[in-house]
Amino acid sequence: MLERFRWQILILIVGFILIGAGIMVARNYGSEKPKVEIIDDSDLNVTEILVEIVGEVASPGVYSLKVGSRVEDILILSGGLTSEADLDYVEKKVNRASRLSDGQKIYIPSVGESSTSSDGGTGVLGGESGLVNINSASQKELESLWGIGPVYAQNIIEQRPYSSVEELLSKKILKENVYERIKEQITAY
Repeated sequence: MLERFRWQILILIVGFILIGAGIMVARNYGSEKPKVEIIDDSDLNVTEILVEIVGEVASPGVYSLKVGSRVEDILILSGGLTSEADLDYVEKKVNRASRLSDGQKIYIPSVGESSTSSDGGTGVLGGESGLVNINSASQKELESLWGIGPVYAQNIIEQRPYSSVEELLSKKILKENVYERIKEQITAY
């Protein structure tokens, strides 16, 4: 009987082998997870930032600097302060060692102007305006804002620098209701 049905048995065995191999291949293929590559800003190899400096400097304008540059670097590039610059203001309120961020604007007031400026005499580099600078505030300062706890504060710090406060929404760092409550209390400059 074996001899009589040998071709049918052989075809049946080959069929089972092929079906088994197909099942094994399908299992291995189906269990493979799609490969996802996460790219963050550090992978983009950004080496330059653009910063604007205006007011009482010899050559106001937009300057290209290396990432990690300081306020002192842009002051030197712009030719330094003019004779009309409020040196007392610069000495007290401009942190020349502060790191610059892409899109940042620096304003150097003239003598007498800083006490009447629209930002309460503090300029764009922070100071006593009461605004929390999202580019330089500590975690504790960020947590002092309504709706900002340790997790939100850490997310804000990790996503720095910001060119505007609106990036907190566009980068989905804050929910819209939290942003709306604090937007008048924060600055990116």
